[in-house]
Amino acid sequence: MKKILYILIPLVLLGLVVAKLLSNKQIAEAQVYQYDREQPIPVSILQVEMAKIQSEYAFTGTFAPDKESRLSAEMQGKVNRILVDAGATVKKGQVLIMLDDALLQWQLKAAEVQVKGLEADLNRYTILVENEAIQGIQLEKTALALETARVQAGTLREQINKTQIRAPFDGIVTAQLTEEGDFAAPGKPLLQLTDIGRIKLEIQVTEQDLKLFEVGKKYLVSIPSLPAELTGTVHMIGSRGNAANSFPVEIVVANMPEKEIKAGMFGQLNLHTNTEIEGIMIPSSAILGSDLAPQVYVIKAGKAIIRDIHIEKRMQDKVLVRSGLGEKDTLIVGGLINVFDGASVIANH
Repeated sequence: MKKILYILIPLVLLGLVVAKLLSNKQIAEAQVYQYDREQPIPVSILQVEMAKIQSEYAFTGTFAPDKESRLSAEMQGKVNRILVDAGATVKKGQVLIMLDDALLQWQLKAAEVQVKGLEADLNRYTILVENEAIQGIQLEKTALALETARVQAGTLREQINKTQIRAPFDGIVTAQLTEEGDFAAPGKPLLQLTDIGRIKLEIQVTEQDLKLFEVGKKYLVSIPSLPAELTGTVHMIGSRGNAANSFPVEIVVANMPEKEIKAGMFGQLNLHTNTEIEGIMIPSSAILGSDLAPQVYVIKAGKAIIRDIHIEKRMQDKVLVRSGLGEKDTLIVGGLINVFDGASVIANH
């Protein structure tokens, strides 16, 4: 009897555990939301119509410095002194960094002594040649040696001058990239100098809108963060577009008196023309994907159908569609999060 109990009890316990697990599974499955792909998805719609709109163009870009340079030494040497800190305003020609020139100074002194000695010899030999005391060749050799010594002294002076790193233009020191005692070498950046006295707005313009810009023409540029509006002049129109078929345009603006416009700030350029554009305008929120491959959902026989479109231009929160949509198409503009190609949809009213 005991042997039978030893067998039955584990079996009963195992059966109870299995039953509990099955019960828990049924409860969990009942609590999990089961999405019904055939259930209509509520969406907001818009009947597509042709419209006439006033031509408005809005371009946004960032400001970049008119001049910016990373300064390096023209020769090798130890950094003896850094005369400016990051944030300092400097003038063109101002000495910013001094390298060790002690050895060059001694070499220059030796060259100058040699020049003085040769000049004295030249004067003496000139008198002797005039009195026919020596041959003229001695005078010629001395004159040649003097010229060589003067060239050597001039070379050393130029090298000493290059141990002083000067500002190539007026600007602000925006980065200190070395320390005193560091080793300078040609091509190794030591300071970054930025000129924001003039600053340029860099925007990207589609090929359709490129005709709106002309080099030398003036435009009104706004800086929302200040806020301020300034007149700028088109300095450059790019000749090569990017992957999105947009072209760079640079508009140069004279900075404000306290140089309030900083590199990296956002700027806007808004253009208004007297011509009207006729076409299909849709909300930009209805578009899926990027401007390179935009898509929208339309409704056909109660089903959501994805469709490729081509964008002519963006105008604030609207988009002008070049092709892909026709009049009377029913466009889905809201509730897109659950929509998929072929999904049953129902319009909200």
